[in-house]
Amino acid sequence: MTFMLIVHHDENAFARMSEATRRDMLAESVQLTHQLHANGQYLSASPLHPSTTAVIVRVRDGKPMVTDGPFVETREQIAGYFLIQASDIEEATAIAAQVPGARIGSVEVRPVRDVEGLPAV
Repeated sequence: MTFMLIVHHDENAFARMSEATRRDMLAESVQLTHQLHANGQYLSASPLHPSTTAVIVRVRDGKPMVTDGPFVETREQIAGYFLIQASDIEEATAIAAQVPGARIGSVEVRPVRDVEGLPAV
């Protein structure tokens, strides 16, 4: 099964961490992707730029409306993701526990739906 591990954390708290700590967390994440790749479980992963760089697109009455950044009442933002293969939710959850972002925020584990007719990657 395919799972998306969605990493959430407080961007402001992350920005206040030392550069060395942030660099170490990224290196640890990269190491995890290599481990997953070696196990045949890695599909994709990437951190995201801060939410201040995002825009929101909504289509209403056929017209797109674009607004700056996500305006949600939350302290945590989506920081990145891992797209993995795992045999079941328990295995995916065990992998999520290895994501460095889980130590400073949370990792949401969600199964990805298979949809027929999508282009092959």
